[in-house]
Amino acid sequence: MLISMLSLSACGEPELVGDIKKGKEKSAICGQCHGKNGIAIIPVYPNLAGQKAAYMELQLKAFRAGTRVNAAMTPHARKLSDQDIADLSAYYANMKIKAN
Repeated sequence: MLISMLSLSACGEPELVGDIKKGKEKSAICGQCHGKNGIAIIPVYPNLAGQKAAYMELQLKAFRAGTRVNAAMTPHARKLSDQDIADLSAYYANMKIKAN
């Protein structure tokens, strides 16, 4: 018991759990470039369908913080809360990959 408590405290804040349904609701603006089915409609934008949630969370937080800068993504990411990021990441991670 003590070991698990120490492990949790060493990790910092508990990880947020993403809500897939809320992520879908929040994804409308993402679909304009990344496609409604998570497959990008513009060749230079990444596909999000099936992307690992942890990776997406790191990237969105980096855009939001300004440690990763992109003219298209940074303004959108700055509007996202940690919960928004968790929800979007869960949604895309659980999305089945389909062709356009």
